[in-house]
Amino acid sequence: MLEVFAHWWWLAVDRVSAHAVEPALAFLHLGTLIGEPEDIAEALLIALLQIAIIACVFRPLETLAPAEGWKERKLTTVDRRFTLLLIGLNPLLAFFVLSPFASLFNSAIGLLGVPFDGLLHFVPHIHEHPYLAFGLYYVLNDLAYYWMHRAQHAIPWWWALHSMHHSQRQVNCWSNARVSYLDIVLESCLLATVGLLMGVNAGQFAWLVLSAELVQNLSHTNTRLGFGRVFERLLVDPRFHRLHHMLPDPARPKLHDCNYGQVLSVWDNLFGTALYDEPTHPTGLGDPVANADNGRGLVAMQWYTLRRFWGAFTSREGWMLQEVAFDANYRPIPVPKSIDSN
Repeated sequence: MLEVFAHWWWLAVDRVSAHAVEPALAFLHLGTLIGEPEDIAEALLIALLQIAIIACVFRPLETLAPAEGWKERKLTTVDRRFTLLLIGLNPLLAFFVLSPFASLFNSAIGLLGVPFDGLLHFVPHIHEHPYLAFGLYYVLNDLAYYWMHRAQHAIPWWWALHSMHHSQRQVNCWSNARVSYLDIVLESCLLATVGLLMGVNAGQFAWLVLSAELVQNLSHTNTRLGFGRVFERLLVDPRFHRLHHMLPDPARPKLHDCNYGQVLSVWDNLFGTALYDEPTHPTGLGDPVANADNGRGLVAMQWYTLRRFWGAFTSREGWMLQEVAFDANYRPIPVPKSIDSN
């Protein structure tokens, strides 16, 4: 079965590369500047496969077993538009763009007499166990994502970008793509760098991206689905991640500081940020300036997010590790420890 799928997959990659990507690159005079045509074609097909699974599997789950009942889904429309516009703009594309720089780095290290093909290759006999190598990389990539996600919440200028994602009051199966374009560039470059340092190839990275993105799409789905008392301690499910998006509770101001994992909930349990056994909470932000993104379209949302980012990036408060809201001039103001801003 896997062999049949692989055959049709690579046939599709070849067709898209030959009939779509190569002509487009030739028209734009880009050559292989942003990667090989086959790699770009695979990135596009992975994005299309992801969209098909969201639409055909995750969206019906929201109807069958919703976590929250909504009279209308008006706020979800912009998230779907984000998803469609982000086709191919994922960590895999960053991987291709950064690969030449990684090759130069490896060559420079080699000139010092220390051959370097990635950190994984320092593990004895790892070449004999490709599935083990992929598993090790997957775990380390997920750990990198966990700490990156915590940084997005802790560094005010990064939170200025990431807050757009959290402003959604109807978190749904399309919400994973509700991101600032600058934020996704930062995320993609960081995760691609981790992959290149580990020494994985483009094919391994492609399937890691697909599986991780699908878990995130599922975890944002408006469903009460859970993985049970045992597996929820290992993997992120929709109930677990929904608590991460909860509206701040003034009576318990640090409750929403939880559940940062991407695929593995192990890191939240290990580092003390896991939260379980809470009822469904409304989602959104307590900060009215960032929460106003819900009334904006796709372009306006990007613009006001960049205004918050610039206000934080150019201020001293924007570089201090703290929870912030934003004032009318889009500059960060510390959130009091005892209560959340409303």
